[in-house]
Amino acid sequence: MIPDYTKVHVRFKLNNHHYSHEDLMEVAYSFVKEGVAYERELGEFLLDWLDKHDFIKVRTSGSTGKPKEIIIKKEAMVKSAIATGNFFDLTPGKKVLHCLPSNFIAGKMMMVRAIVLGLELDMVEPAAFPRIDYEKDYEFCAFTPMQLKNFAKYFDKIKTVIVGGGRVSESIKALIQDKKPNVYETYGMTETVSHIAIKKINNFTDAESDKYFKTLPNITISTDDRSCLVINAPELLDETIVTNDIVKIHSDSSFEWLGRFDNVINSGGIKLYPEVIEEKLQCKIPQQFFITSVPDETLGEKAILIIEGKDNKVDEAIFEGLDKYEKPKAIYAVSKFIDTVSGKIHRKNTLDQVVF
Repeated sequence: MIPDYTKVHVRFKLNNHHYSHEDLMEVAYSFVKEGVAYERELGEFLLDWLDKHDFIKVRTSGSTGKPKEIIIKKEAMVKSAIATGNFFDLTPGKKVLHCLPSNFIAGKMMMVRAIVLGLELDMVEPAAFPRIDYEKDYEFCAFTPMQLKNFAKYFDKIKTVIVGGGRVSESIKALIQDKKPNVYETYGMTETVSHIAIKKINNFTDAESDKYFKTLPNITISTDDRSCLVINAPELLDETIVTNDIVKIHSDSSFEWLGRFDNVINSGGIKLYPEVIEEKLQCKIPQQFFITSVPDETLGEKAILIIEGKDNKVDEAIFEGLDKYEKPKAIYAVSKFIDTVSGKIHRKNTLDQVVF
């Protein structure tokens, strides 16, 4: 007996082929045995998804603490897929593009949406610059910020794009303002079964509310004593999720993301949010960089700027838009930044390379 949550919709297609539950199992076995790396990842997930267990095991990225293995109920993944489908009008037979790794929740959910909603999914190898058929029209696609940057001038064939896995910089946003697709930045994590809030980042009005993330239906939010986001999503989660993301709540269903609690700098009693400072500098520093802190006898902590490269020389004019407390007290260069498994800058390990 196949559990309801793993039934394959009769309209589902993978790379132009219809598959039943049994057929898809065979494809998964073939991918695991003979496929290239990204196909093996997909095959392993499909075998987990199509088995008779009511859960899958996944590793978190660290949004709620140290990365760890957790169990997610398949029923919650189905409900998440349906919620996304309802919001973006993803009805059976619509074509979607999949170019994310299947070993992270975003990639897993792209496949689940297609299976559950009956979508026609084209999967290409995950890469910074996905190789797709430019003649095809797609209803929906999910990108990382790097993919969005590299693909922006080619994606007029896609109706709706969601982007996650990292903050979308102002320079990337500038690339998409004259594009036809509606592009949404997402907020979510493994623990919340993909995104629970979205923010439109192009083709928007001048309304103040456009600046903030808006939660999907049946999700309520609050903050704890650290000002970190607390998520209550009873249809997706058995318990409330307490994150390490500092936010400012603007309404029952909207919030502004300020940064990570782990990264907050307390400089002379003033709380500084590195991500907020970084956003102000995004269009002024061409190479990779980040704001962090080091101990200081007077201030307790002082903000510093770390730049990828051999030279720490910058034009002081780049700091003109910063508050006086936000201006870095020192600048250091690191020849090569260290990345996390998910492709983000590993701030601590990179900082460890700095010679003070």
